[in-house]
Amino acid sequence: WIEHEVSGVLEDAQPIRVLRDEDLDALCAQRRKIDFHRADYGTADARTALAILYTSGTTGRPKGAVLSRAAFLASAAGSAVRLGWQADDRWLLCLPLCHIGGLSIVTRCVLARRPIVLLPRFDAASVLAAIERDKATLVSVVPTMLRTLLDADADADVDDRSIMRRLRAVISGGAATPFSLLEHAVARGVNVLTTYGLTEACSQVTLQTFNPQPRAQRGSGVPLPGVEVVLRGEDGAALPLGAVGRICVRGPTLMDGYLHGTPRGAEYFDTGDLGELDERGVLHVKARRTELIVTGGENVYPAEVEQAMAEVPGIARALVFGVPDAKWGDAVAAAIVAERSADVPRLLDALLAGLQARLSPFKRPRFLAVVEALPELPSGKPDRRRAVETIASLLRPFPR
Repeated sequence: WIEHEVSGVLEDAQPIRVLRDEDLDALCAQRRKIDFHRADYGTADARTALAILYTSGTTGRPKGAVLSRAAFLASAAGSAVRLGWQADDRWLLCLPLCHIGGLSIVTRCVLARRPIVLLPRFDAASVLAAIERDKATLVSVVPTMLRTLLDADADADVDDRSIMRRLRAVISGGAATPFSLLEHAVARGVNVLTTYGLTEACSQVTLQTFNPQPRAQRGSGVPLPGVEVVLRGEDGAALPLGAVGRICVRGPTLMDGYLHGTPRGAEYFDTGDLGELDERGVLHVKARRTELIVTGGENVYPAEVEQAMAEVPGIARALVFGVPDAKWGDAVAAAIVAERSADVPRLLDALLAGLQARLSPFKRPRFLAVVEALPELPSGKPDRRRAVETIASLLRPFPR
């Protein structure tokens, strides 16, 4: 491991024992039979902590979210209502197990008695091979992974040779999934369900309901059964449908609190994210509050700008972030990764025309950089904070 990344966690959690990779290899080599007993979730023990997961710490020092057995059970049960289980389901797991996205797949499958196809890390070729070899039916990814898999599935346009099309569903979360990417997947016959969640809510808060017929749907689905989502303004008052506000969550999947902190209680948890609810109860996530760009007094949501940029043919990935500006407070900046076949000068002309047709002037990037790759967190999510540090020097003025 990297010492400085875990030293704070070790100091905070004070674990009795720390297992490294070589320790786990030794345990596996012993090939001992281990008896697993079904936990009795109907007792008070269900409220005891099952895991302490540390948040990514994008806004400061990571904090340990204490998640109970009951929270994992409620999350698994709610997810099953939206996704359903089929007799031949096998979940391909290529997300980090140290994050809630990966760990929650383990608990869902254990509770449902369904097999897991476990890969050590994400690699498009390995994932496609596992789908074919192990007959996986479900996989969870972040949007970057989804795009990579679609690109790697060379025979995707041939019904009986497409590997991704053999999946019952692909769950995409961790970051906003561009609608153009959803449309591209559906055109390939790949069934993608988008989701919104966070560590403090034991993974999913909302999830689109499974439909055997692939279709591109905007938004991140409706709340899981038993989970309530309310949008609040800066004064704490609940907002009407269609208004953008703070996403506040309540329900049995929530953490008991942060380690060494005050127990959470039954009140709503303010996620720190911004979104809106439509008339169908579907949640549309706009941005994390810390990612919000305030330029000249106007609010700009990076996800909205990224969606517009992703609609332009030739752009493989886009990342939008704010940079300090003496006149505007913050200026909207963006970095793009062009597809290999793209002619960059023509692409920039198309991008300018596309943004002028899709976004108000204050939302359009004032600065732009074309890069080979975007910085990412270990979970695969875009790392906006590191983008400011590493890409800022590459930014050039972009016409609006």
